[in-house]
Amino acid sequence: MARDRTPSRHRARVLAASAAALAVAGTALAESPAAAASRPKGHDVSSHQKNVDWQRARAKGARFVYVKATESHTYRNPYFNQQYTGSRSAGLIRGAYHFALPDKSSGRKQAAHFVRNGGGWTADGWTLPPALDIEYNPYDKDHKCYGLSRSRTVGWIKAFSDEVKRLTGRRPVIYTTTHWWNTCTGGNRDLAADHALWVARYSSSDAGTLPAGWSAWTFWQYDNGGTLPGDQNLFNGSLKQLKKLARGA
Repeated sequence: MARDRTPSRHRARVLAASAAALAVAGTALAESPAAAASRPKGHDVSSHQKNVDWQRARAKGARFVYVKATESHTYRNPYFNQQYTGSRSAGLIRGAYHFALPDKSSGRKQAAHFVRNGGGWTADGWTLPPALDIEYNPYDKDHKCYGLSRSRTVGWIKAFSDEVKRLTGRRPVIYTTTHWWNTCTGGNRDLAADHALWVARYSSSDAGTLPAGWSAWTFWQYDNGGTLPGDQNLFNGSLKQLKKLARGA
């Protein structure tokens, strides 16, 4: 997803289905995104999109959005309020995501910063689970896994998830790519049991091979540009099921 403090880049992301979400999500998408007319269409935004015209996004088919709230343990998206509140006012189901920098501070510290600055959750039917965006290091190409061993990476993610669960009552959705996950966590399969998957895979008719442990995706980021502001996404279910996910069902 987009980073706020450096130029945009081509990137990929993953949200995987937990046991509960698997029942909601079903199987992986078999057709091209353009043919997935029955699945709710959404997008994700950051400060790159600035003040978004939410009524226009709704008119173009957006039914949900993830808004970047924070990065590391100090940064907060300066457009967060306009994007998060504005999308809800326009009738979109929305949620917040955190861009992880595991080399900067602990998972627990970054989770606390996230929840304090927009990453909360309430069972109102309009708020998606908080999301953790973890992918290749955008600031140091020589340390794509942030200089952490596979076991430390898994420990960092668990610490972040545990703190988000303690503070909000929900496990975060995990956004990643199959390659990053299998490379930097060593193909960890344990986390898939209770985390929904948001997978990013571009220029493809389907979401492809999923990260180790997941058999279905909940959200699929299929392009980094299109008719909606920011990255383009699909939810793997119906609008009714999306609302159930937002309620915590």
